[in-house]
Amino acid sequence: MEQRPKKTILGRGGWLRLVKQGRWEYVERTNVSGIVGLVAVTDDGKLVLVEQTRAPVGRPVIELPAGLVGDSPGRADEALAVAARRELLEETGYEARDMTLLVEGAPSAGLTSETIVLFLATGLRKVGPGGGDSTEDIKVHEVPLARAREWLSAQADRGAVIDLKVYAGLYFAGAPK
Repeated sequence: MEQRPKKTILGRGGWLRLVKQGRWEYVERTNVSGIVGLVAVTDDGKLVLVEQTRAPVGRPVIELPAGLVGDSPGRADEALAVAARRELLEETGYEARDMTLLVEGAPSAGLTSETIVLFLATGLRKVGPGGGDSTEDIKVHEVPLARAREWLSAQADRGAVIDLKVYAGLYFAGAPK
C-alpha cells in the first residue's frame, strides 16, 4: 500500500483548518462528522431549493438544502439521515415521510477533504417557515421540475450563482432535460 505524505497544519480557524500534505494544500472542516444535502421533491413535482448569500462568492447562491452533521454539542454521533431531516426542516420548513440515500461524493476534491451525502426526500409536508437558524438568512424556492432549468437560467441572469449540486439534484429528481 502506498504511504501518504505527512500532513502539516498550516493554519486554523473556528471551523476550518488549512493542511499541507506533500505538494497539496487543502481545507478540512473541524467539529463535524459529515455533510448532508437533500433533493427534496414535493408530491406535486416541485424541487425545493434554498437561496442565501455566501461570503466567498459575494452573491446569492441557489442550493440544495444541506448542512453539517455532528456540528453542535450533543450531536457528535448524529446519524446522517437524522441530520438530513433536521436540516430539511430548519432550512425549508418541510418534513419528509421518506428519506432515501442517493450517493456520496466530493464537491471540490482539489480544495477540500469533505464529502457530501445526498438524500432524496419525498412525501413532504410543510410544517414550519424554514429560513434556517439564527445565523442564516435563507429564502425557500419551490420550483416545478418541468421548468427548473429555465428558472435556474433566470436566477443566473439576475446574478445568482447556481451550486452545481443543484444539477445533480435535477438528475436524481428525474427532471426533464
